[in-house]
Amino acid sequence: MQKNDLWQSKFLQHLQHERNLSPNTVSAYIRDIDKLTSFCEQADIGSWENLRSHHLREFLAKGHQEGLSGRSQQRSLSSIRAFYNFLNREGFVRHNPAHQLSAPKSHQKLPKTLDADQVSKLLDVQGNKWHTIRDRAILELFYSSGLRLSELVGANLNDISWDDATIKVLGKGNKERVLPIGAKAQEALGLWVKARNAKRAQDSSALFISERGTRISPRNVQSRIRHWTRSQHVAGNVHPHMLRHSFASHLLESSGDLRAIQELLGHADISTTQIYTHLDFQHLAEVYDKAHPRARHKSRHTKKDL
Repeated sequence: MQKNDLWQSKFLQHLQHERNLSPNTVSAYIRDIDKLTSFCEQADIGSWENLRSHHLREFLAKGHQEGLSGRSQQRSLSSIRAFYNFLNREGFVRHNPAHQLSAPKSHQKLPKTLDADQVSKLLDVQGNKWHTIRDRAILELFYSSGLRLSELVGANLNDISWDDATIKVLGKGNKERVLPIGAKAQEALGLWVKARNAKRAQDSSALFISERGTRISPRNVQSRIRHWTRSQHVAGNVHPHMLRHSFASHLLESSGDLRAIQELLGHADISTTQIYTHLDFQHLAEVYDKAHPRARHKSRHTKKDL
């Protein structure tokens, strides 16, 4: 069995032309199948017909030994299932060795967030310089509406409805959603639009532009957030997604409405949003440990607890 054999080439065409998947997704599928091909060559498995579930268990075990996360292994299994579904459809094989397998789960890392005081400190940006007005609007919009970096960079002037105080964004899977804009963010955006219009923009549609007048880049936004993190003396490595996490966590803490937060964040599956319930519990546990008169006043889950 060799890389880019006949069936892999046909599978590539299937992904590109029948399923119309994005180039990045197609590349991920092909990388996974290439890794499996290398494993089969080492294990002397000469045909896709001969691959069985116990071989895939060995493949997963090897990935685990190499430090691959459960999430990466699950994605690899999904690619293999899709490949074998294709081979079944074409009549080349009559089984799917990945059908009932599942990858080992990784320990779920909780996203880092800023507390309300840290957010207030970061957003308390003072000054009337052009960059300052723009950056303050960027920071306020991130925290006000929970945007992804790509959504903020891709936003256009006409996406804002000033009457409704909302912004329309294009999220993952080209799905549109309309998000509310808070009062502070409205004020900051209003000042920014005036400053923006006073400068000749090469990209007349972009909401946020660089000094050259072109649409601002993701790297530029990340750099400016690092700048203000240092200038405002906020501890930690603050990045755009941390502001999105903070938006979701603070909203859940106040409202408890997980479904509403799912809609605001644009998550297709509520299980993605449920990570914020862990954050909320973690916060409550910390409050309990500090405030309850008979709490242990120790960090939770010490070795003695296990």
